[in-house]
Amino acid sequence: MEYQSLLILLSVSGALSIVILFSSYLFSNKAPDTEKVSVYECGFDPFDNPGSPISVRFFLIGILFLIFDLEISFLFPWATAFGGLPILGGWSFWVVITFLFILTLGLVYEWVEGGLEWDSPN
Repeated sequence: MEYQSLLILLSVSGALSIVILFSSYLFSNKAPDTEKVSVYECGFDPFDNPGSPISVRFFLIGILFLIFDLEISFLFPWATAFGGLPILGGWSFWVVITFLFILTLGLVYEWVEGGLEWDSPN
């Protein structure tokens, strides 16, 4: 009896998931147009040989995006707690400043080395 609310939540979310899944299949446009079959934003041909090698640059840009995305996820909790900290945030302020400094050095290094240039020959 104590898990009744959990059972209701799971059944409602499961039913809603099934409804959304089938409605997206029923109401979607299945006729490919020129935009749908065009080259993706990353430059890959969708109908090319699936075994062809992929540029390492694509993965480098993806990893850089993940690093800076995680940086933001680390900064949000610190920023919400910053108001209750002493002037200049105590030791946590300097830890975050050091963290941002190291990330900024990494970004400048990638920029200088041409890691952010998509069409560079490296």
